[in-house]
Amino acid sequence: MQFTPGRASPLPAPLLITVAVLFSTPLWIAGAGLYQYLALEIMIWMLFALGYNLLLGTAGLPSFGHGAYFGIGAYAFGLLQHRVWANLWFDLAGAVLVAAVLGALVGLFISHRRGIYYALLTIAFGQVFWFVANKWHTVTGGEDGLLNIKRLPVELGVASLPLKSNEALFYFCLAVFAVTVALLWRLVHSPFGRVLNAIKQNETRAAFVGYNVWLYKWLAFTLSAGVAGLAGAMFAMAQQSAYPNVMSLHNSGFVVMMVLIGGGLVSFWGPLIGAAFFILARDLLGAYTETWLLWYGLVFMVLVLYKPEGVAGMWQDWRARRARAAATQGPAPVITIQEKEA
Repeated sequence: MQFTPGRASPLPAPLLITVAVLFSTPLWIAGAGLYQYLALEIMIWMLFALGYNLLLGTAGLPSFGHGAYFGIGAYAFGLLQHRVWANLWFDLAGAVLVAAVLGALVGLFISHRRGIYYALLTIAFGQVFWFVANKWHTVTGGEDGLLNIKRLPVELGVASLPLKSNEALFYFCLAVFAVTVALLWRLVHSPFGRVLNAIKQNETRAAFVGYNVWLYKWLAFTLSAGVAGLAGAMFAMAQQSAYPNVMSLHNSGFVVMMVLIGGGLVSFWGPLIGAAFFILARDLLGAYTETWLLWYGLVFMVLVLYKPEGVAGMWQDWRARRARAAATQGPAPVITIQEKEA
């Protein structure tokens, strides 16, 4: 089953449900034995996974070094705060811009490639950024990371809203999350998204039709890097620090696993499921065993082998079976009086 963008509602039901569930977490998450920061972390990774899925799920472009742009957003937010202007809106916009610009530069070198060569180049560039973050001590702090990143207040002109508490930061990030996801939804279901889907189906045919495939792949990579930078900036606020580990190859692998296990290849909303599943598995399984990633990896392998479409694919198959069953049953036959007498 392939994901085909079409006419889309500006406020789709899955988005409203996701926002409603996240909005209500302060009311019940403690009673479930969890903590508020976990909901914030899940939301940040959901945003990262959705931005990454613009590449993998929509355009069919496998990037295995995407954690670099998540980390670049985190570092850019902290450095702009420390060295330029400690203003929340400026620093957030700057983090998105820096991640998008660096993603655009990388895209210049890789957008003419496809398949395994494209994937290997994304790993190479991701490792370059990780190495720079580790070794440029005077700017990034090296292995110790960039510390003392403050949760700046939301300046609204007539009012200033502090974000020092986890709950206040959570609601601010939820508003940013909702707006960004709605924009991504519209983008994927726009003519631009349809071209990306055509490139995913058959890049050569899309080029023959007349589309500038290189340009669309470059734009997709740039936009995806910008969204990753936004998620990284939110992560820096949550952690109040930025460190090289978030740019590592294994962190890039985590977002790929989230998208695949959630079903991002067949559903726009799959990464939401995958991110929530991964973070909850990490915390719940991690409370019982240090080898939680082994068990998660086994679940991932089984799912990819037997249901590559992920959780979203299973849900779509279940709905399709129900629809077929309802169609085959049809309306009950009507028996006339003459047929009864006969």
